[in-house]
Amino acid sequence: MLKRISIVALCLAAICPAAVVRVELSERSDVLAGQAFAAVGPYERMIGKAYFAIDPANPANRIIADIDKAPRNEKGLVEFSADLYVLRPRNPAQGNGAVLFEVSNRGGKGMLGMYDRGASGSVDPRYSEHFGDGFLLERGFTLVWLGWQFDVPRREGLLRLYSPVARDNGRSITGLVRSEIVVDQKTTRHSLGDRDHIPYTPVNPDDPQLTLTVRDRNDGVRRTVPRGDWHIEDRTHVVMPSGFEPAKIYELVYTAQDPALVGLGPTAVRDLISFLKYGGNDVSAFGDSKNYIKRAYGFGVSQSGRFLRTFMYYGFNRDEKDRRVFDGVLSHVAGGARGSFNLRFGQPSRDGHPFMNLFYPTDIFPFTDLDETDPEAGLTDGLLARAMKEGVTPKVFYTNSSYEYWGRSASLIHTTIDGQKDAPLPDTTRIYFFAGGQHGPASFPPAKNRAQNLSNPNDYRWAMRALLVAMDRWVRDGAEPPASQYPRIAQDTLVPLGAVQFPKIPGVAVPTRIQKAYRADYGPEFRSSGIISVEPPKVGKAFPILLPQVNADGNETSGVRMPDIQVPLATYTGWNLRAADIGAPDELFSMQGSFIPFSRTRAERELHHDPRLSIAERYSGRAQFLEKIGAAARSLAAGGYLLDGDVSRVVEHSAMEWDYLNGAP
Repeated sequence: MLKRISIVALCLAAICPAAVVRVELSERSDVLAGQAFAAVGPYERMIGKAYFAIDPANPANRIIADIDKAPRNEKGLVEFSADLYVLRPRNPAQGNGAVLFEVSNRGGKGMLGMYDRGASGSVDPRYSEHFGDGFLLERGFTLVWLGWQFDVPRREGLLRLYSPVARDNGRSITGLVRSEIVVDQKTTRHSLGDRDHIPYTPVNPDDPQLTLTVRDRNDGVRRTVPRGDWHIEDRTHVVMPSGFEPAKIYELVYTAQDPALVGLGPTAVRDLISFLKYGGNDVSAFGDSKNYIKRAYGFGVSQSGRFLRTFMYYGFNRDEKDRRVFDGVLSHVAGGARGSFNLRFGQPSRDGHPFMNLFYPTDIFPFTDLDETDPEAGLTDGLLARAMKEGVTPKVFYTNSSYEYWGRSASLIHTTIDGQKDAPLPDTTRIYFFAGGQHGPASFPPAKNRAQNLSNPNDYRWAMRALLVAMDRWVRDGAEPPASQYPRIAQDTLVPLGAVQFPKIPGVAVPTRIQKAYRADYGPEFRSSGIISVEPPKVGKAFPILLPQVNADGNETSGVRMPDIQVPLATYTGWNLRAADIGAPDELFSMQGSFIPFSRTRAERELHHDPRLSIAERYSGRAQFLEKIGAAARSLAAGGYLLDGDVSRVVEHSAMEWDYLNGAP
């Protein structure tokens, strides 16, 4: 039965360690009416807010951009708070001793959809469909979410960081902000923020010197839109009565003031996880007599995966007492990117796509975990350089789909900066490439989503479950995880765009333009202080981007090849092109891959001049197909890339695909 408690302080400042001052709950209730999850038993839900106060002079806090300009309380500390959501075993002693912390993607919750195969999209999981098969709960993980982003949309249930603003001796700080607008259908009004996020507002929205530009390509010439053709409304939206045209890139650069301390987001994550791990035996995170949390894993998808790469790079994996925060990091579909998570006037939602959010500080040097040198910029650095120096390096899994190679510069995480050789990995890092996957697997049967081909349903989430189990064993027991699986230059499985040997399939256009990472100049204080003073940035040479090679079917030959790729009924790609009706049809559609089914019979194949063998030419029938699928699944399980208990489920899913593509009722 739901139990509500008004506001309960679970930890007093006098006894709380480090930066967590207190945790206040507004709700503490049973999950699914006290349903037991295997031997772990029932789970409980805790919703509330965590309060923090940090010492700006502590060396671990000096990495926070503008920390010297943060307001301080009477003790000289910087205060802030964040929304908190926890699912944990009602009896913590029956859990597995590990926190799985999901870095909330734009205020939401996704790991139950990823690992438990529950209904996705819920910001408040309460019903059985949200918990799927209970995978995480049956294994005893404590599941934690915390607001880290100050500008998430104003929607009920989204997790938020409540951050102070930076000031210079009490005076407002001003700086440049760039708003980019790209639409797929004509509209007359658009937010200055990204995807309904709360934008920075202009100091003077009526300034006649404000300039709105438009161009056709990321590398196209900017043209000025006459000032009389548009205006700013409510300080938050740009209005153009004649309409923003689809497939055009509009930009407005303006002066804003009072920047939030964006870097308090990763700080909050750091200090909450440290609190959960090191709270001490006198008081643990939620008022227990003993602290049962011994291990912590950070998991993030897309924006959240980029957050984790940024978190490690800046040095947030060391807490105020020089202790390791995350023992393991699972950064998923982040490619080679980071993000605006510790910058003055940073816009955390802005990312980097082939045709959206261009030239924001996302694809920036360095890309590899170990030190690399960019002779063009005269820089030497590595993503884990600080963590290694401070002795707080976590175990790391980078998992990427094919899309991240085409649309998010993923090859840069494991090649030299000139794109000529494979780069070495530290012993603590593994890289797993899901061949023929898109940014997030489409449901089946797939649909066309404003793209030229059907979306890609290759479901590699089964492998993600196995890799989470492998990470826990690696940290807990020292058991070696499955070997890295990704395309390599030395094996001719990682090649330039022009060398990808994709078959000529009638009616299927192959990309000629891909996302690239560019050397960009954001101003002299960008790397030292997180201050952007050049907008738009000065763009230099692109880094070389390489792509996975394919076979005669167009399916990729390296990486973790799920049974659908090993025993295919279609071509699965990490790319899809924009549909003609939304414009720019030769540009990649963000985050989507393609599903291009084989013909059913030889006659059908020959009628359409399809060079790929038909389904009937490959398999004698449904039974043989499923036998091969089962063999491929068991082989993956033997290597640790699939759980034994999931083999039958993979086969069941493939049976559904066979029936659908062969017209079975």
